[in-house]
Amino acid sequence: MELGIKGKRVLVTASSKGIGRSTAEMFIQEGCKVAICSSNPENLNNAASDIAAIYGVEPLSVVCDLNNPEDLNNLVNAVTETFGGIDILVNNCGGPRPGFFDDLDDKDFLNGYDQVLMSAVRLTRLVLPSMKKNNWGRIVNVTSVSVKEPIDNLMLSNVFRTGLIAFAKTLSQQIGKYNITVNNVAPGFTLTARLYELAVEKAKKAEKSHEEILAEMASSIPLKRLGKPEEIAAMVVFLASEQAAYVTGTTVQVDGGRLKGTF
Repeated sequence: MELGIKGKRVLVTASSKGIGRSTAEMFIQEGCKVAICSSNPENLNNAASDIAAIYGVEPLSVVCDLNNPEDLNNLVNAVTETFGGIDILVNNCGGPRPGFFDDLDDKDFLNGYDQVLMSAVRLTRLVLPSMKKNNWGRIVNVTSVSVKEPIDNLMLSNVFRTGLIAFAKTLSQQIGKYNITVNNVAPGFTLTARLYELAVEKAKKAEKSHEEILAEMASSIPLKRLGKPEEIAAMVVFLASEQAAYVTGTTVQVDGGRLKGTF
């Protein structure tokens, strides 16, 4: 299938590892100009070097703390100056602090708000003028299946990722006339560093090994395995393509069939 995005200018956030990195690599394979970012300079440099070694193309890399509005401005300015604009924005971020309600204070909620919801809102605001001018754009938010079925110990993720879904749906109604689509990808249990950390934490409380916890997660999925980052990335890239031009305001779960709801 020809996706029709060769040469498009892409920004993928939180992309030094995991789903973000896999997404950036897949866009590069499609012939796009790609920018990656991370708050960790070492991780970012390693990712850029590895990608260049594999594909012969080094992505633009920018250090950025998604919770910092000034960093977001600098990020978009750097990508725009280098590429001349941004056609595709992938809003991805690490998960906020896990915990039940009694584990979390106001500071945790404010950090989660900035990290998950406002980083996407702020970046979207920064890239929309150019997309409107070009009468073409794609915004894809990487969220979680927790937007459809809350996960008990991920209070912050449940709250703010669901808010992001509402933001995306509302925005899609307002900017469709500019040929800009806004969609969300909701991963299930995907084998990333984040999932590993959650498994370790859960294992301590359950007095089990993290291997047992990961195995239990896999057993709850009809396909009987955890997802791969590149499987999530494939959906993100498809939704950013010309082939998905008539898809907007939707949330697609990529979870191996774990959620049992019909919608």
